[in-house]
Amino acid sequence: MDLALPLWFEIGSLVVLTLILAADLLLILKRPHIPSTRESTLWVVFYICLALIFAGLMWIFAGGEYAGQFVAGWLTEYSLSIDNLFVFVLIMAQFAVPRRYQQEVLMVGIIIALVLRGAFILVGATVIENFSPIFYVFGAFLVWTAYRQAFPHGGAHDDDVQRENFVVRLLRRTVDISDDYDGAKLRTVVNGKKIFTPMIIVFAAIGVTDLLFAIDSIPAIFGITQSPFIVFTANIFALMGLRQLYFLLGDLLDRLRYLHYGIAFILAFIGLKLVFHAMHVNELPFINNGEHIEWAPEISTWMSLGVIIASMAVATIASLIASARDKKKAELSS
Repeated sequence: MDLALPLWFEIGSLVVLTLILAADLLLILKRPHIPSTRESTLWVVFYICLALIFAGLMWIFAGGEYAGQFVAGWLTEYSLSIDNLFVFVLIMAQFAVPRRYQQEVLMVGIIIALVLRGAFILVGATVIENFSPIFYVFGAFLVWTAYRQAFPHGGAHDDDVQRENFVVRLLRRTVDISDDYDGAKLRTVVNGKKIFTPMIIVFAAIGVTDLLFAIDSIPAIFGITQSPFIVFTANIFALMGLRQLYFLLGDLLDRLRYLHYGIAFILAFIGLKLVFHAMHVNELPFINNGEHIEWAPEISTWMSLGVIIASMAVATIASLIASARDKKKAELSS
């Protein structure tokens, strides 16, 4: 089925979301500060409610199936974005970014992520339309990504930081960089000479992280829906409020020790769903003589949504229980 939404709704949605992101960016530039827990909570709740209202409008204009695809895609991208926050925390700590200016860094990271994901969405939609066997590739890639998430060698997030370190070393060799930050500026003056501040390194590291996560996340959401509009809006809503979530979760991120297992299960599930879908639309001559494989199960959008919600709930609850148990043991031993 093709998504049947009024053109004015699609254009209007993108315009409104762009204006909200622009207003969010201007707010940071005008008033750089460390958001309080209350402020962060209100913003996160606002963006979640906004996503649910959008899902309701999708239900009205396109039906429950597409609303379900949006919610499933949004939750998948949201869970991956939370995983992304772990790496952001490592980057901020590694380069000692002043907490006052971390909002600007996060906002730049979100903008870079939107641009990269937008490009990947356009490429992915074109490839899917013209080459259906790509579902086999996407499915296999997600299963492999799930394995890396569940059984990281040396830590999945540490691997990401190692890749960033390569970019950082290359940057340091090619441009002059000062030792100290100058607010949130990219350029400063040292001994009468204009050079870059360490902020350029932070932005480069954030950009590499965004690229790596875009490579993982776009095949995942295309496993839920093939509508570029739903894919793009789900990504926008997943990234909106991410910087506030960074400050809201704070130390809680360290307590979500089993989150990567939940994300791994989701990725593996969607990977298998993609492989089953590829079998249904199979056109490869060396598989079943180029005929569709009808016995492969077709996983519905609502089943996908249920699996995504259950996976994240189990991973989060298990993490919090384990953290509470460890805290209790530490108190008893002391």
